[in-house]
Amino acid sequence: MSYDAKTFQNLISHAKEYGYIFQSSEIYDGLSAVYDYGQNGAQLKKNIRDAWWKSMTQLNDNIVGIDAAIFMHPTTWKASGHVDGFSDPMIDNKDSQKRYRVDHLIEAYVETLEEAEGKAVIAEMERLLAADDLAALKQLIIDKNIKCAVSGTANWTDIRNFNLMFSTELGSVSEDANTIYLRPETAQGIFVNFLNVQKTGRMKIPFGIAQTGKAFRNEIVARQFIFRMREFEQMEMQFFVRPGTEDQWYEHWKAERLKWHKEVLGTPEEKLQYHDHVKLAFYAKAAVDIEFNFPFGFKELEGIHSRTDYDLTQHQTYSKKKLQYFDTEINKNYVPYVIETSVGLDRLVLAVLSNAYAEETWKKEDGSDDSRVVLRIPPRLAPTKLAILPLTKKDGLPEIASELMAECRSEFPCFYEEKDTIGKRYRRMDAIGTPFCVTIDHQTKEDGTVTIRYRDTMSQDRIHMSEVKKLVQTACK
Repeated sequence: MSYDAKTFQNLISHAKEYGYIFQSSEIYDGLSAVYDYGQNGAQLKKNIRDAWWKSMTQLNDNIVGIDAAIFMHPTTWKASGHVDGFSDPMIDNKDSQKRYRVDHLIEAYVETLEEAEGKAVIAEMERLLAADDLAALKQLIIDKNIKCAVSGTANWTDIRNFNLMFSTELGSVSEDANTIYLRPETAQGIFVNFLNVQKTGRMKIPFGIAQTGKAFRNEIVARQFIFRMREFEQMEMQFFVRPGTEDQWYEHWKAERLKWHKEVLGTPEEKLQYHDHVKLAFYAKAAVDIEFNFPFGFKELEGIHSRTDYDLTQHQTYSKKKLQYFDTEINKNYVPYVIETSVGLDRLVLAVLSNAYAEETWKKEDGSDDSRVVLRIPPRLAPTKLAILPLTKKDGLPEIASELMAECRSEFPCFYEEKDTIGKRYRRMDAIGTPFCVTIDHQTKEDGTVTIRYRDTMSQDRIHMSEVKKLVQTACK
């Protein structure tokens, strides 16, 4: 199967070294599957979130955004089916006492196989998961002699389903507290606010409600860096439509979301693919994933789901409050159907970094070798857009550089540095992913021109200092 372990490990190390992602609580030996975003990672994450929010709310006449609370009334999760049905098949190794999510265990085994054989195993696994045939899944693990990575044995328990929600208590005294849950998804906050938004915004079907925010899942086996975590951020949009029109809107959003990944995030077409769900939720009419080719293979980035009227109907039943829409065009009350788009922000960060990361070597004119590590992050997403670098710390060059910094920093993030040779500073900016560097030198004092260097090609131009801001702004649109 497609797997580049060395590149992936190098990317993880690079992300830490250049202030993108740190292990949470690292000074205390870390917390498994929980990560902190550093100064560059936090800005990259914000830029991706802002791009999604703009595309959903600002560029659509009929989509608005909300910010629902993480804590919700516990009946919310009973109505949504999460209390009874939000679980994954797990298996324990009797020797190591280590617990595995079944699909992750089999996928790890498949990574050791040739591509054709691996695809056959995955297809069989998906078929059995769709049939909810836990006994046959265990037999597949036994037949393939899949072993525990810790004990090296295949001494497995039966497969069982485990609920993935984190529970906590709400109340000042534990005896009086009520059990509530950290939300496992952001969608339910949209559904319970459907009428609030529709009425206050005077929204007409079809319309959408978007939100971004943290969600929490007690993943037993979380792995692959920030791809699967226990605390993560989702960006979801629920699009409410008239029953009978859901198929056309499903196709619409399926196409629109793929287009967004290519045009806004700059993801190459060959690194994206659709993957139709083999196993549909009982209420779903259709579901597809947009997958990205990570260093560890094609994996889900975003899901588009046709959810019918299940969610609103369930909340209407449990709350005993009508969640219907009166459609003046057909003079009829109905519970709208829903098309959902749901993307993991952390996975998008990993996809952008994976796509951007490159280790390059080449021959210089004198025949010697040179190399660099570069992050070719699209300029609109890059944490820092422009590095301003005075050639020396004297002769008035820092003062001129500071003037340019003052002119540009209110428009986009800039970085100023005087330390080290200009070549080392260029390499550092390449590694961080800064698309433009401007060098202030002695000629700048004479004619006001500066050297601008382009990250992706390493080519340089001489332009007037007054042109710098506009050039960067244009490139980052």
